[in-house]
Amino acid sequence: MSDYPYTAHPRITVLGVQPGSPPFRIVEIDGEVVGTAKTVTDVLDAASMAGITVHDLDDPDAVRWVGGDKFTWRPH
Repeated sequence: MSDYPYTAHPRITVLGVQPGSPPFRIVEIDGEVVGTAKTVTDVLDAASMAGITVHDLDDPDAVRWVGGDKFTWRPH
């Protein structure tokens, strides 16, 4: 048994919102920047292009959201 809490290591990471017109988030897959996303659809498209099927955007084993969740698309 491990002394450390479980930490998910998903293949997809969506970074915090960047200012722009419109605002966007950077998407990484396997630690590499693959593009930007303006909506969750863009995240799913990037995953699909990498051969990854995402069944649940709220699953920490599937997607790591940094600086907000799947509903965060504007800077704070």
